Amino acid sequence: MGIDLKPIKWLGTTRDDIRGQRPAVRDELGQQLLRVQMGLMPNNYKPMSAVGPGAYEIRVQDADGIARLMYVAKFHDTIYVLHVFTKKSRRTPKTDIDLAKKRYREARDG
Repeated sequence: MGIDLKPIKWLGTTRDDIRGQRPAVRDELGQQLLRVQMGLMPNNYKPMSAVGPGAYEIRVQDADGIARLMYVAKFHDTIYVLHVFTKKSRRTPKTDIDLAKKRYREARDG
């Protein structure tokens, strides 16, 4: 008897983007995605209504910056990773939100 994990679909360059993160950050993002796969919420997240309903941002911070992973888990019983990046400022750049919105539409229409 095992736990049914929701599958993950990596959109665009997200799989390469997460691989490009620092090892400790990458590991923590992976742990938080596993929580989502099990039907739990990540430990440090916020809703991203600017991206679309049901979109969330996982936040992982270390000494070198703040990594972000945007995802939506409400379509087709799959977790769609929309965008992975490192933030340099408090405000999320519009280009990052626009890219996540585009991939959100792909997931929704998928």
